[in-house]
Amino acid sequence: MLLRVAVPLAVLVTALMLLHGLVPNRLGHLGSLVEAFRPWLGLGVPVLLALALWRRSVAILLTALLPLAVWAVVFGGQVFPTTGKGSSLTAVQHNVSDENPDPAGTVRTLVEGKPDLVGLQEVTPEALPAYAAAFGADYPHHTVQGTVALWSRHPLREARALDIRPAAFGADWNRGLRAVAQTPIGDIAVYVAHLPSVRLGLGGFDCLRRDESARKLAAAVGAEPVDRVVLLGDLNSTIDDRGLAPVTGLLATGRSTFPFSWPATLPVARVDQIMVRSMTVPELWSLERTGSDHLPIAATLDL
Repeated sequence: MLLRVAVPLAVLVTALMLLHGLVPNRLGHLGSLVEAFRPWLGLGVPVLLALALWRRSVAILLTALLPLAVWAVVFGGQVFPTTGKGSSLTAVQHNVSDENPDPAGTVRTLVEGKPDLVGLQEVTPEALPAYAAAFGADYPHHTVQGTVALWSRHPLREARALDIRPAAFGADWNRGLRAVAQTPIGDIAVYVAHLPSVRLGLGGFDCLRRDESARKLAAAVGAEPVDRVVLLGDLNSTIDDRGLAPVTGLLATGRSTFPFSWPATLPVARVDQIMVRSMTVPELWSLERTGSDHLPIAATLDL
């Protein structure tokens, strides 16, 4: 009887890992939801192994090998990312939370590794002086547009707000910026973005506004005249989510899925992204927890 349960479970888990693109999005954006948490489909394997141990069933054990092998092929190489020896630059991305009680402590965590670029989201006007003071003289260049900000060791020019606002949102919604960083390896167009939040409810995975904002962000990046681009953003989903395909089709990131950033108490997904064009991301990792509900993400950037 249990074998009749184990076999369909193994086939379903395997199919979702390999053929997630066939899951339709018409019904509650189910496809995007599956893709956002695709690595966790592997949890079906320990369930099958537990059943096999409980029933002492070789048949169920063999059944578990199929999704286990597929998970290892799809995600196994991402568990231990390559290291960025000799990297040109380091960048940090962090949604600091508009309720963060310790901006100064947050900044100390972010700059411990002396990154070149730091992108922030949810920087409130009330907390901005504290962030500016904490970055201090080591980061003399910065721009703040709405609730997103960029601090840099290198000069910035052409800093401006970036319009990624969904049509249904008011004119005071400003969560994007673009600037050009004049780094030792040349000019880099730096984008900082905070896409709209998604909600999971009775109607399914509500990501329409997020997807609309992602298309606007992709249009801006696609038209960017500077060759090298860095995006520091809270994109409110993982890079597997098809709703972010307009952006992920233009930019690349580190190969590892597993430096998770949200929620900070028990991270299950990386919704904070560091992505590039005409560069590579040889190493990407999460930093220690701050006063935010997200973990900071850091990356090395190479030519």
